[in-house]
Amino acid sequence: MADAQTASFFAVFQEIGIGFEETQVLFSNNPDLTSASIESLRARLLCLRSLDLDPLALGKLITKRPTVLTDNEIDPLLTFLRDELQGKLQKQRLNRLLTKIIVNLPKVLCGRSVDEIDRTLAFLEPFGGIALILKRPQILNHDLDAQIIPRVNVLMELSDGDADSVGKVLVRFPIFLSYSVEHVEGHVGFLSSFAELDYRQIFRILQVYPAIVTASRERKLRPRIQFLKECGLDSDDIFKFLIKAPTFLSTSFHVNIAHKLVLLVKIGYRYRKKDFAVAIRSATRTNSVNMQMVIGMFLNYGFSCEEIVAMSKKHPQILQYNHASLEMKMEYLIEEMGRDIEELLLFPAFLGYKFDDRIKHRYEVKKNVRGAGMSINKLLTVSDETFAGKRKKAHA
Repeated sequence: MADAQTASFFAVFQEIGIGFEETQVLFSNNPDLTSASIESLRARLLCLRSLDLDPLALGKLITKRPTVLTDNEIDPLLTFLRDELQGKLQKQRLNRLLTKIIVNLPKVLCGRSVDEIDRTLAFLEPFGGIALILKRPQILNHDLDAQIIPRVNVLMELSDGDADSVGKVLVRFPIFLSYSVEHVEGHVGFLSSFAELDYRQIFRILQVYPAIVTASRERKLRPRIQFLKECGLDSDDIFKFLIKAPTFLSTSFHVNIAHKLVLLVKIGYRYRKKDFAVAIRSATRTNSVNMQMVIGMFLNYGFSCEEIVAMSKKHPQILQYNHASLEMKMEYLIEEMGRDIEELLLFPAFLGYKFDDRIKHRYEVKKNVRGAGMSINKLLTVSDETFAGKRKKAHA
């Protein structure tokens, strides 16, 4: 390069926060930059700047992916962004979109024309559109007619044509569009035949846990659902179980589930019974260390294993609550409210209410009116409206 040209280009780089030494490193480490003409590099840089991208963000992008200045594959995208999306997207979102796509450039564009990109975005508009692309730019690399449309249609059929719900599933889990129709239909068919779930139920499970399509049907889905069947759960029970604890289908058995099964059996649950499955459902939502600490805390407070089982059957969630939060509520019940800890045997749901907003607040409001003998069940279970009404009457 001529010294004058080089100095001129260094000056342009400085405008986007890339210093002289950084520019030298970029040119020495990227032969494509040195083989390109100054005119082409300057033209590409000006094109990027014409998108009104943040200069510092653009500088970081070029430092991370210098081929953005030389790769011809990006021309259709830049044209599309400039002609179609500029002014329609917030500057920050445009920055994010371009940065994500360029960083993933080898996996994404593959020579897609502006018309193909335009058609893809138009089709995806009802299903999340730009928000979907922002989360997974690689979607632009999928063929619209052969891949994207058929894969979206699988969800549309399951949802009975609810585009808004399908869009929420895709934005939450955009990698869904990387799975073939055959793969997804295999999972749907398995859940329909083996678990005896209908399409409505299967779609509801996908809404709460779209990653179910990543779980092996034979290694994970079949043995887990078989276990639920052996516990006496029918198809509706299995559906309710999976809605509340869908990760049961994919969590490691040996590292996670097995430890919880052992803990439950140790405190007195009978293996492969319906209430055992309910306990596992709650235990799925915590880790085995916390669950062990919860059980240990109850034992330290004087509860027997039989009483812990009885409480968890009334209110299974106690097995999943954070042990430190439970201990704080139990201390408040004993020390501040002056109640007998055994009241939890009758009303274990006490441990599920928010401490400051519900337990402490309501007790502070009522203690001078109704005294220490008030029912903790009635104190906490009445609605906010009813509680507010009773409070007004008490003041009157």
